[in-house]
Amino acid sequence: QRKNPFSNDGLASRPVHTHRGDPTYGRPPEGSQTEQRGKDAHSHVGKEVEELCLIIRSTGEVGEDGHVSVTFGQLFETYVTISNKVVGILLRARKHGLVHFEGEMLWQGKDDNVIITLL
Repeated sequence: QRKNPFSNDGLASRPVHTHRGDPTYGRPPEGSQTEQRGKDAHSHVGKEVEELCLIIRSTGEVGEDGHVSVTFGQLFETYVTISNKVVGILLRARKHGLVHFEGEMLWQGKDDNVIITLL
């Protein structure tokens, strides 16, 4: 019971609470399995973003500005055989400044003609 945080026993170890200004706020303890799982997930998503950019480069066409572009419909049809997280990976790639497209979200069918540009 000493390690059970849900125990009413006064001897239970309590997690250390941090405050918003603290650099460790909202982060798992260093060296914990939770921290390692987070790092592994971050690495995995990074690889998926790289793979998406490679697919855009291979299936898209180079425009007058020198950037490679592809329609969402074409990218969806190509990439969905690799992963069903096309839109999520696109949003992550845009967040990191790797691609550009109009709109907040892309929907299959409705947004098939939206141009996605590899930056």
